[in-house]
Formats: sequence, structure tokens, C-alpha cells
Amino acid sequence: MDALFPALLSNIALGFSVALTPANLALCLAGCLLGTLIGVLPGIGPTATVAMLMPVTFALSPVGALIMLAGVFYGSQYGGSTTAILVNLPGESSSVVTTLDGHAMAREGRAGAALAVAALASLFAGTVTTLVIAAGGPPIAKLALLFQSPDYVAVMVLGLVAAAILAQGSLAKAIAMIVLGVFLGLVGTDVTTGMQRYTLGVDALFDGIGFVPVAMGLFGMAEIMLNLESTQGKGRVMRPADRLWPSREDFRRAAPAAVRGTSLGVGLGILPGSTTDIPAYASYSLEKKISRDPSRFGKGAVEGVAAPEAANNASAQASFIPMLSLGIPPNAIMAMMMGAMMIHGIAPGPQIIEKQPELFWGLVSSMWLGNAVLVVLNLPLIWLWVRLLTIPYRILFPAIIVFCCIGAYSLKNSLTDVVIMALFGVIGYFLRKLRCEPAPLLLGFILGPMLEENFRRSMLVSGGDLLVFVTRPISAGFLAVSGALLLAVLVPAMRRARIAVHQK
Repeated sequence: MDALFPALLSNIALGFSVALTPANLALCLAGCLLGTLIGVLPGIGPTATVAMLMPVTFALSPVGALIMLAGVFYGSQYGGSTTAILVNLPGESSSVVTTLDGHAMAREGRAGAALAVAALASLFAGTVTTLVIAAGGPPIAKLALLFQSPDYVAVMVLGLVAAAILAQGSLAKAIAMIVLGVFLGLVGTDVTTGMQRYTLGVDALFDGIGFVPVAMGLFGMAEIMLNLESTQGKGRVMRPADRLWPSREDFRRAAPAAVRGTSLGVGLGILPGSTTDIPAYASYSLEKKISRDPSRFGKGAVEGVAAPEAANNASAQASFIPMLSLGIPPNAIMAMMMGAMMIHGIAPGPQIIEKQPELFWGLVSSMWLGNAVLVVLNLPLIWLWVRLLTIPYRILFPAIIVFCCIGAYSLKNSLTDVVIMALFGVIGYFLRKLRCEPAPLLLGFILGPMLEENFRRSMLVSGGDLLVFVTRPISAGFLAVSGALLLAVLVPAMRRARIAVHQK
């Protein structure tokens, strides 16, 4: 241990000597700016942006290319919370959870506090995760090798169960929303057989339904319709922001939530096939479960902002561990970054730390710089974002509609996505009228295809034996946790129903 700490300091010093060169510092700043913009503007997404920037990286050094692309990735996690809090429009899929309490805080005149908590929680998570990457990246990544398809199925089932539990209102309605979301996620071409399913013969659905039009319809368009209806066309008036900085009580509640969210984000982010969505949902569910007053959630609980924002940022950066240490890309963005490295003649894997120490430690150190840059960029802009809420709604809602239409169209340059967004806006409107939350539907929509893929793979490996999910310790453990969570919700509900019957 005594020899390990000086070696770690020496490696970090090497990393900063690489990351602080003018060229790499400029690339870090450019990546963070682009990432923030992408997070704020729904429609493009970090995956598409990284793909578009790939040709640019050919002219850069390997470490410079990775620093810029990494900035885009984790910068988008910062920016995605801005519109989620201000106008209930998640810029990224992982920001869906932030809308639940973040937008409620904005309606109460606490938009500045919500934005500040989101930025500071992300900074804390990014700093801690970077330290974890530096100190324990290779050994932690080896744990991810223990996970196989049945284990991923169990992790996703846990994510769906958590989404059902965290939903406000009826558990039955939440489960129905998840099932509907999974069904919608399966629309398109079956990757195994090549057959079209549930497309109704519409060519535009052969590639499936896009996340962006669904999310903007369910949240952005539906929110506008509900606002206009409830206020006779005048639009809901936001309370003026009474302060731009969190109170001492906000910090007291948010700090432990950010710590727990960071821990969950790191733990789930190192798993190959991971996304930033499951950690965000899991952290929110955890906070709601351990809270002394769960009824505060969905009504402006600051923990409901701090925990998921810390979790999605920690997960985004933790996903670098298996890519750099083992050469296993956990998601599409990491796969593209790995491709950029291979174009430069660098093979990711266990030997990269020894053979390319400047690249590994330069990238790790740039993450500290990038997170600091993002907070410096975002905190001074809070007053500007809050001023947007003072714009009259008769001007704001047409701008949001145009904004959504541009975002949906730019995804594939297709009017079909704009129509799909409008359709899901109507669906979201009626779901809200029926008191069905759209957030579980969206998580089911995201996880459905991945759940099917890993379930099929499990069945192929096990010869169709369903016992594979309970004979493997990891999958059995996650399924046991899922069952325990369901029982924790169902048993009290059954007792209340029994008492009500006896009282009658």
C-alpha cells in the first residue's frame, strides 16, 4: 500500500502533464461545450455526435481524440438535466428521472437550486469516479468479466422492477406502462430472423421507433397540452426563482443522496452492456425507499435530482473502465472510441496501461479537468436559464414545439419521426389524464430490446433451460433483490386492502 500511493501520484502527475498541453486542453474544452449543447438540445444525442466527429479525430493524436470524444460523452450528461428541469423535456434518456422532481422544483420557484444541485452532484460523481478509474480500473474491470447474459437479464429485470416501484400511484398501472414500453421497444426488424414485427406494414417502422420522438412526445408535447388545458390556454405560470443557490437544508439532503448515486453509478457503469438509464432509475428508487417521507418525491424532493444526476454521470465515466482495461466496449459510444484508438494503431486491453501510459493517464486526468470545466460553464449560466422561465408562455410553448419538431426531424431527416412525436404527445396526454406515469414506459422502451437479446442468448447457451437464471449466483442474487422489492410494496398494499374489507 505504501508503494502504491506514490506510484498513483506519479501516474496522475504524468496524466496532467499530457492533459494540460494547450492542444489537449482546447480539445477537452471543445468536447465539453459540444456535450453540454447536445444534452440541452434533444434530437442529436452523444452517440450520433461522436459518430459525426470520428473523421475529425483522424487528424488528431490518439490521446487528443479520446479526450475530445470523452468530453462529448460525459458533457451530455450535464446538459441533459437543464431542459429536464426547466421545461420537463429530458435532453438525454438518463435525464428522464430528473424531470420527476427537477421540474417540480422549477414550478415552485427553485429552478436555480435544482440546476445547481444537478451540476454539483455531477461534479462530485465525476471526481470520485475518475479517482476510482485511476486507482482501481483494471481490477474492477475484471469483475465485469464474471457477468454473462443471464446476469444482464437479471440486472435489467431489477431496473424494470425499480421503475415500477418508484412510480407514483398504482403499481398495476406502472407495470402496465413497463409492459407497453417493452412492446414498443420490440417494434421493427427482428435482429435474429430478419422478420418485421408489429410494424403494421409501415416502412418507416422497419428500423423501430426512435427514442427521441417518443421521449419528446411523452414529456414535451404532452406537458404543453396539459398546461394549456389546465390554464384555459394561458399556460402555467412559474413562480419567480426566489434564489439561485441551494439552501443549507438542500445541501444536507442532497449530499448523502449524491454519494449513494455515485456508488450505484460506478457499480453498474462498469458492466458491459450498461447504460446510464438503469443507474439513474435505481438511485432514484433507492432514495425513495429509504426516505422517511416518500410522498415528497415527485413534488420537488432535492434528493430526486442529486441522486440520479450523480448516478448517470458516474456511470458514463465508469464505462471507460472495461473499454480501456479489457478492450470490451460497454455501449455504442465506447465501441466508437475503441474504433478511434484502433485507427491510430492502439489496441485497447490489459496491456494499454503499461504500453500506452500517456494515453491512459492523460485521458483519466482530462476527466478531472473536464468536470471542472463543465461546472465553471454551467453554474454561471444558471441565472440565464432561470430567466427563460420568465418568458410569457404564449411565446415559450410555440418555441418548445418548434424546438421539438426540429429535434425529431434532425434525427433521420424524416417527417415520420415528427408524426410519431405528435402521436406520442397525444398518448402521453391521455396517459397523464389516466394518472399513468410515462417514465416507466420509457424505461421499458429502452430496456426491452436489450432484455430480449440477452434472454435469447441465455436460452441458446443453456439449451432452453430457464433454471440458468437461478443456478447462477449473480443472476439469482439480482432476481432475489427484485422479488424482495416487489414483496416490500405488495405486502403492505395487501394488508391495507384486507383492513379496508374488514372495515366495510
